[in-house]
Amino acid sequence: MKGPCARRARLTAVWVVFLATALPAGAADLPPLSLDDLFASPSLTGTAPSAPKWSPDSRRLAFTWNDSGLPQRYLYVAGDDGDEPRRLDSPDSPSVREFAWLPSGDSIVSLRGSGLWLTSVEDSDSNELAEIGAGASNLSLSPDGRTASYLLRGDLWLVDLEIKTPRAATSIGLPSLSSLPKGRYSRPEREIGPGIWGGPTYAWSPDGKSIAVHYVDRRGMGKVPFPDYLADETNPNEVRRGYPGEPNESRTVGLLDVETGRLELLPLDNPTGNQVVGFDWAPDGTLLIDTASDTAVDRWLHTVAPGSKTLTEIWYSRRPSRIYTSFAAAWHPDGERIVVLSDLNDRYGLFVIDRESDAEPALISDPAFDVLSGPITVPGSNDLFFHGNGVNTYERHVYRIAAGDGGISQITAMAGQSTGYPSPDGKHLAVLHNNDTAPTDLYLVGPGVADAKRLTTSPLPEFFERDWAAGRYVSFPSEIDDYTLHARILEPADLDPTKKYPVLFGPMYSNTARNRWAGTYSGVQQLMVSKGYIVVQVDVRGSTGYGRDFREEFLVDFAGDDIEDIESAVNYMKTLHYVDGERLGIWGSSYGGTLSIYTLLKKPGLFRAGVAAAAAVDPFFFGTDDVAIVRRPDTHPTVFANQAVRYAGNLEDHLLLIHGMQDQIVPFRTTAALADELIRLGKDFDFAFAAGATHSWSREPYYGRYLFGKLMEHFDRYLGPGSQ
Repeated sequence: MKGPCARRARLTAVWVVFLATALPAGAADLPPLSLDDLFASPSLTGTAPSAPKWSPDSRRLAFTWNDSGLPQRYLYVAGDDGDEPRRLDSPDSPSVREFAWLPSGDSIVSLRGSGLWLTSVEDSDSNELAEIGAGASNLSLSPDGRTASYLLRGDLWLVDLEIKTPRAATSIGLPSLSSLPKGRYSRPEREIGPGIWGGPTYAWSPDGKSIAVHYVDRRGMGKVPFPDYLADETNPNEVRRGYPGEPNESRTVGLLDVETGRLELLPLDNPTGNQVVGFDWAPDGTLLIDTASDTAVDRWLHTVAPGSKTLTEIWYSRRPSRIYTSFAAAWHPDGERIVVLSDLNDRYGLFVIDRESDAEPALISDPAFDVLSGPITVPGSNDLFFHGNGVNTYERHVYRIAAGDGGISQITAMAGQSTGYPSPDGKHLAVLHNNDTAPTDLYLVGPGVADAKRLTTSPLPEFFERDWAAGRYVSFPSEIDDYTLHARILEPADLDPTKKYPVLFGPMYSNTARNRWAGTYSGVQQLMVSKGYIVVQVDVRGSTGYGRDFREEFLVDFAGDDIEDIESAVNYMKTLHYVDGERLGIWGSSYGGTLSIYTLLKKPGLFRAGVAAAAAVDPFFFGTDDVAIVRRPDTHPTVFANQAVRYAGNLEDHLLLIHGMQDQIVPFRTTAALADELIRLGKDFDFAFAAGATHSWSREPYYGRYLFGKLMEHFDRYLGPGSQ
């Protein structure tokens, strides 16, 4: 494997900007960091700025933010010269959820509360244009800027900004089957909107006469009860949810005639087995549609000519070994070619397809590293932008592909995770950035700015008075094959090499050896380090950044060789003389919980203690989209025989199960069934649950504070000094 310097040498360094580092930590005599600090309001880590949006003339940058660390969001605007952001709202303004620039660049339309608002950038004057009802989302504007559009209760709505009267452009929305509006699957029975696991919503045609919509119908899926135990009486609360091998929601694309209101659905094949990845309009009005099978094996690109409803297939790709994928497609700025993010080579790359030619897709990104986003285009430039890991696997940077010679330049260089938003003229770049020791903030780079400019400082002052552990990144050989494995290690700043430290692996998952601030999880990691733990995360197979074979080793092998990767990491850590090999713990949530519990059950004694939160322990209860990793019971029965209850008798270590009873992604009943088997076998373990928590069990601060408290108590009891 070639090093980062060799990779950089291959890049055409046209525009590399070194962003300012995070503010230095002080040495104030503060009380020890606590869970109460992590879940306090205002937030210690602040309120991160939203994805920024440039004005059409590239002169201004708008975003939502709260500089006091509170959840209320206000509109802010900054100039292209990096001047200090200016808040546009008064303190009593409703919180801003979404916004869009008018074509003039002097006003912003936004969704606030139950209203549609108009804000003047010059004088900060805000007025409610229309009362539209609570829950509106996906705000957009017609190309001429005269009409606002949004989604509400499953339908597309339009508001003429002169008339200011909302009208429903579609009439397909049907209320959710669920009586409790909580959880991933509590979606409308039928709607214009994303699929359960993503996909587009809608997009205006360039002439404003048509709107492409994502039409989703869930009425063919099965009904599954997720009881609400917090109602006056227990409420069965059914939702639409399928399991592997069952029909998925029906997804297709429709074309809405804005003037007549007529909606025509396009005849996409197998809508319950294929997902709509996305769609995009060419300047001439040709619609591009990107679809893929739920298994990820098959992928198609179709076009629909202006004024037509006929699908023309222009590209098809098939590979039986594909698993969860990163797919995206968009028109090239020239309007003739299509740029596709795909895994045709060993690494994810950007490929160009000529819609009028049968030629094979041509790679335009660097084959030595992965492209981590779809192509980003801007109206005033023929250059392409994208995100990639060209420096190393644990960083994410912004790159530009020059229109002329196709040269690739790295734009950002500050270590960590950078997400870029180029201006319409392609001359400036707004960057959301975070790293191991710094939560997300907004920066501005480009011409007219002498140095990289930090626009926001989100964390509270106390955050910068504390010392935060920076990651150390290591590699070591797999013990079962020839792969090289990679890990991220956080160690106490005052580590004494003459002492022995407990080690906590987690949160486990794929793609975790990353230089980033991952919200509450990072806060908990830092808290554990401050208490004297070493924290480790390892990129198990299935992770991106190490080639296609390593990524696809995960197919039909969940809790298989990835657990062997964990054992390889454990044995590496035991080579460090300051590691106490008898005090090791593991934890994770969702598939990270799966890794944790299966490791305890399949490799008893490897860890002394583990916490499995929202753990998927029964593949029969995975989601319909999980066919991308486990396929189906009728085709791969041995995969579905890999249930955790089979290994329950092996439990020897100290286990804590955490689960939210409103978890619709990993049903609570699966953990309850495992717990019942452990009880039947006389096994000693602990169980913490929250009646109203979903799969994101720490989203509500009171649940997060309680359940993370249980996690910390568990590890302190069994891994702390003097533990047994």
